[in-house]
Amino acid sequence: MRQHIIDRRLAGKNKSVGNRERFLRRYKTQVREAVQRAINGRSIRDLEKGEDISIPKRDLSEPVFQHGDGGFREVVHPGNREYVRGDRIDKQQGGAGQGRGQGDASDSGEGEDDFVFTLSKEEFMQVFFEDLALPNLVKTALAEVPDWKSQRAGFSSDGTPNNLHVVRSMRGSLGRRIALGASAKRELAELEQERAELADEASVGASAAEGGDPLATARRLDRMSQLTARVAHLKGRLAAIPYLDPIDLRYRSRIKVPVPTTKAVMFCVMDVSGSMDEQRKELSKRFFILLYLFLTRHYDKIELVFIRHHTQAQEVSEQEFFHATETGGTVVSSALVLLDQIIQARYPASEWNLYVAQASDGDNWHQDSSRCSEILAQKILPLVRYYAYVQVAQTEQNLWDEYQVLDEQYAHFAMRKVLDASQIYPVFRELFKREGVAA
Repeated sequence: MRQHIIDRRLAGKNKSVGNRERFLRRYKTQVREAVQRAINGRSIRDLEKGEDISIPKRDLSEPVFQHGDGGFREVVHPGNREYVRGDRIDKQQGGAGQGRGQGDASDSGEGEDDFVFTLSKEEFMQVFFEDLALPNLVKTALAEVPDWKSQRAGFSSDGTPNNLHVVRSMRGSLGRRIALGASAKRELAELEQERAELADEASVGASAAEGGDPLATARRLDRMSQLTARVAHLKGRLAAIPYLDPIDLRYRSRIKVPVPTTKAVMFCVMDVSGSMDEQRKELSKRFFILLYLFLTRHYDKIELVFIRHHTQAQEVSEQEFFHATETGGTVVSSALVLLDQIIQARYPASEWNLYVAQASDGDNWHQDSSRCSEILAQKILPLVRYYAYVQVAQTEQNLWDEYQVLDEQYAHFAMRKVLDASQIYPVFRELFKREGVAA
């Protein structure tokens, strides 16, 4: 039997959640474009906020079927000096002032404003990170502490009130009352019918001649009293059957089952050398903050390792990574050596999915760039699932040249340039787009 489930939940101002979700799906393109415009005009601190979305009225219209005029019509327009029989009249074209505030002021005409609604914080972030995922994520190994997922396991006769299944409980109550009262109801119907027949016989005998049989009358009266007593007894039995009994109650039963989880770690490597001025550091921080938001919102079981480097590299906390002011010369290989040491000590590739995101201006000590390429090719790239390099400078430094060779050799190595804050999100989507989805 087909069943229809209608979501009647209400969200703010008596608006249906289902209708709102359906509306967002229908105008997904316009919403994504509006989110993209909002991102370009926001600072990274204002990223997790809602947004007012404006959709032109013409985009909200829906196609409809209607009957055409059909046939041939003969129309006479008095005073016509421009057209003769057989001429085709073009449709009037719109001009200035025909919508969306274009053109000069006028004392006539009418139009429609754009439809404006507000995306909540959660809806904004959902669209913001839509179609993004860690590339090449595979189940390398099960986590040491397995995740548990709640799964439906039928119904049970005990449980908490919030898990009570009303329909199943009422179905059990109805079945119990039918089973316990069916025979009594059947007997009661038979007795009621017999008592009605005896009552009819008594009325007929009373209206007949007084010479009736007194013995038959006595037997009839005695039977009537027996039937009355039995009917009263059966009605009492039926009334004693409870409408809802504790044995009727059924509760939704759920059990926890282990689910396989992947162990993944993201290494964030940022150049803080003297050649990284404040603008370049700001671009790097924006990229890593965006990456941090994405990972923490979409992956519960992922570890983050932060590495800062100039001539020396060190593993730091999240607070130090984004806010420390230490600087110095540039030796990029120091960060890669530390990265390799951390992998070997704590994150073996046989048990972990390894990811690396590196941001730098590409300015490196000239004798060190070839060493960086060698370390990546021999030690790091064979182990990691994905390596993303972002250069925050236009000039193609020696590190960029070395990395281009790796980009051609390894499919899981990607490199991009970011020169302005507005380019961060498009580059981020391009680097971490879900497989089979356009950036």
